[in-house]
Amino acid sequence: MRLLLMKALVVFRPLLNGAALTWLHYCIVAAVACVVTMALVPPVKKLAFLVDAVDYPNARRVNKKPVARFGGVAMFGGLAAGLFTIWVGAQFFGWHYPLHSPVSRNIWYPGVVLGVVLIFLIGAADDIWDLRPRHKLLGQIVAASIVAASGLLLSDMHNPIGPGFVDFGIFAYPITVFYLVAFMNVINLIDGLDGLASGITAISALTMFIFATLTFRVDAAFLAVGLIGICLGFLRYNFNPASIFMGDSGSLLLGMSLGIVSLFATTRSALFVSLFVPILVAGVPIIDTASAIIRRLRAHRPIQQADNGHIHHQLLREGFSQRKTVLIMWLWTAILAVSAIFITETHGLARLVSMAVAFGVSAFFIIRLHLLGPVLRHHYVPRPATGQRRANEEFNKAADRISATQAEDELQDDESCNSR
Repeated sequence: MRLLLMKALVVFRPLLNGAALTWLHYCIVAAVACVVTMALVPPVKKLAFLVDAVDYPNARRVNKKPVARFGGVAMFGGLAAGLFTIWVGAQFFGWHYPLHSPVSRNIWYPGVVLGVVLIFLIGAADDIWDLRPRHKLLGQIVAASIVAASGLLLSDMHNPIGPGFVDFGIFAYPITVFYLVAFMNVINLIDGLDGLASGITAISALTMFIFATLTFRVDAAFLAVGLIGICLGFLRYNFNPASIFMGDSGSLLLGMSLGIVSLFATTRSALFVSLFVPILVAGVPIIDTASAIIRRLRAHRPIQQADNGHIHHQLLREGFSQRKTVLIMWLWTAILAVSAIFITETHGLARLVSMAVAFGVSAFFIIRLHLLGPVLRHHYVPRPATGQRRANEEFNKAADRISATQAEDELQDDESCNSR
């Protein structure tokens, strides 16, 4: 605890003394991203209905009327405005240029930006045309590969049992691609209630911002505050009752950006436990995604097939309103986020207590919401009919439909004869 307070004093001393304006710059970037996102939402809603990027009510969705799902366009515009503000500040107002650091020397930032733009376009295309899951996954892999090829890699980690680092070598590329694709999908899958994904991403980005400032990673800190700004701006319209959804253009953008922030913040960290920061801050969507995969595999259904067994669905079935469900999941995320900071910045008993709190709270929700129920009920879930049985069932259904149609025709003929 004492070490954490000392580090915090070092970080906040420039702000307290007025000797540096970096913290003001962070606030300006967040404010610009927030305001631009809010300003873009109303025209984006109109655009969504023009291109039919709309979520229509169905049995699985919680919205009762058509809602625009193109909010990622406004978020992308807000993030772009925030990053442009950084460039303007560095070029004309003497801001600290965030790309000048030993960690960022080997990173080609235009490539990182290209990967983010590509994943946004893929998400926007999915919002309009409902891409096939395999095509969307292929696009995610390509976008993540571009980022990895730009030099932003999970290339090594601090050796937990000895001095120095463990180098992943050529395997750093597939590891990084998998890492980024996983981040994109956990945020995408958690986006099921008004304000849920935006709030969780904002809390996660705030945590990564704190960690980045403690480790003096200015590039990660600036991108993190940009994410915080667009999430807060979007929540103005996305919190229950939402007038717009972020869609895949938003969830994939947030997932990719959050993954990139975490790589910026933890790359070449001297702490092995720093790798747990991005895992813990995204702990709720990771748990939700893992339970969804297990649930669908145990039920012999495709992994990409949507269902209503997510954490937020379970909370709704417990009787909580949409708002209370979202607030509970935000609180869970915040507890994990605070625990992540204490785990990395403390030692001994304090670290053990932080780990116990994180895992204890998560275990409570997993057990309370029966998230592992599908595993225990595996032997009671019948496999779907295959082969000849499936063909017979389809034939019988078709025959029933034909018989019903013939019966209706005969009934209409009888009624017409009687009327004559």
